[in-house]
Amino acid sequence: MRQLLNPSHDPYFNMALEEYLVTQTDPGSEWFMLWQNKPTVVVGRHQNTGEEVNESFIVTKGIKVVRRMSGGGAVYHDLGNLNFTFVVNVSANRSLARFAQPVIKALHKLGVEAQISGRNDLTIAGRKFSGNAQFIGKNRLLHHGTLLFATDLDIMQQALTVNPVKMASKGVKSVRSRVTNIAYHLPDPVSIDVFKKTLSETISEYWPNEPARGLTEEEKAIVTQRAVDKYNSWEWNYGQSPQYDLRHQARYPWGQFDIRLELRKGRIAVCKIYGDFFTVKEIETLEKALQGILYNQKEILKLLESLDLSAYIPEMDAQQWLKLIMGNESS
Repeated sequence: MRQLLNPSHDPYFNMALEEYLVTQTDPGSEWFMLWQNKPTVVVGRHQNTGEEVNESFIVTKGIKVVRRMSGGGAVYHDLGNLNFTFVVNVSANRSLARFAQPVIKALHKLGVEAQISGRNDLTIAGRKFSGNAQFIGKNRLLHHGTLLFATDLDIMQQALTVNPVKMASKGVKSVRSRVTNIAYHLPDPVSIDVFKKTLSETISEYWPNEPARGLTEEEKAIVTQRAVDKYNSWEWNYGQSPQYDLRHQARYPWGQFDIRLELRKGRIAVCKIYGDFFTVKEIETLEKALQGILYNQKEILKLLESLDLSAYIPEMDAQQWLKLIMGNESS
């Protein structure tokens, strides 16, 4: 595995760099990177940004907003948070445990006991300090996660706008009460740089690393241009939310769904599916498949049964999608 040294704190550059590693490096290469962002809200691939951030607060505080490649929910980054990224060849083992074990072991070395919790979290004493997400593209798997080390949790809570249904499902009243910093649990204080070094060394015990290197000037230029063209654009980070006639929401164990439909002459003209779910195949292809279909149960079910729905959300079958689209699923 190749370790990439990335000193950038620019969220647009860092998102573009992840895309570069997945799409433009040698298909047989595998990568590992530790990195940080200046204060930023990073929204999931399928989320409606305007509903995830406290816009007036982040503007006042100069907090950036960027959309990532992977699904899942919005997270807050600052220089008290450390991010880790793996880019590996797709295999049968996409489990969180595969990528979380080095983190858990590194923390154990520092005297902190951590656990895997739920579909994508790591916790200490029942409180979340790490959220994880994945993106799959052309036989490459991107797995990345946050590590709250000494993040300003009060700023984090004010920057994020969290759906109350999600909070209720977690049995808590606020983001602040549900998360923690690693630093709070260390028996002996260490800096984030010491933690970073410990984690890097521990990862090499699981995946032997080649000598670490930085980006070449040519690679920097490619990534910088991608950051400008895509990740620092309003179109990517916010985009136009469609006008809609119908809006249906539901929460499942695998995520929150918010589907919006614009109807013309009884047919679905525009379909947009928001949420903090994870997909295997791009959800946009399902949105496009629904466009033009008559908005009735028989026609929609016929279409759904003709599609490989497990390629989108493996846990959802045609009947569940139908209930969500028709508004028959409780939130």
